[in-house]
Amino acid sequence: MSTLTRPSSISSETPREIRRQELHSGDRLDRATFHALYQRTPETFKAELVGGVVYVASPVSLRHCDPHAVLIAWLVNYQARTVGTRVADNGTVFLTPDRDEVQPDGMLFIRPESGGQGRYEQEYLAGGPEFVIEIATSSAAIDLHDKRDAYERAGVREYVALSTKEPELFWHENRDGRLVRLATPSDGVFRSNVFPGLWLNAAAAIANDAKGLLDTLGLGLADSAHAAFVAELARRRV
Repeated sequence: MSTLTRPSSISSETPREIRRQELHSGDRLDRATFHALYQRTPETFKAELVGGVVYVASPVSLRHCDPHAVLIAWLVNYQARTVGTRVADNGTVFLTPDRDEVQPDGMLFIRPESGGQGRYEQEYLAGGPEFVIEIATSSAAIDLHDKRDAYERAGVREYVALSTKEPELFWHENRDGRLVRLATPSDGVFRSNVFPGLWLNAAAAIANDAKGLLDTLGLGLADSAHAAFVAELARRRV
């Protein structure tokens, strides 16, 4: 998501005492109360609930928009060749029942009817999507700390964060319930273990090189493991 403002202070109000129709960074709310208040805000207003604390997004710069667009294109191209998967751009996720409601910059998930770990609740995804991308301002951003922990709690299986201030790509894999950062492979290409064929050229991602990203993805989509995965998704479909 766009840069989130860390709370300067924490509100002591409990959800039952909140009567206003506004959200502020630092509010402590349960997810149901947050969602009810968030539904009353303008479309242009963005906020997330992470660990029971509200974070309101700041304006979005081109430094954020450029890699966001390129990585969404990368995901959409994978989805187009992988029936049974779905991409969402900045969509609301009921990540955990009580503490976390977020809007990842990008996510790729296996559709519930194809055996995915999430489920549809109203018009939203509930539970951790298999694969999440966030564009972070820096390595100190919430995306690489509290928000990463929220994704870990929800069982997200792979998490990619791209830091734009000091350009760096962080690829995390869920191992025994913990999101562990992986070292960049010797050839510079991360290969998803959850979505066979989803190959990410780290240097191209950092450089906002859409052609480089899609060329590498094309190699992944041509790999026999991708064809086997597509066939497996078809068998699972209900």
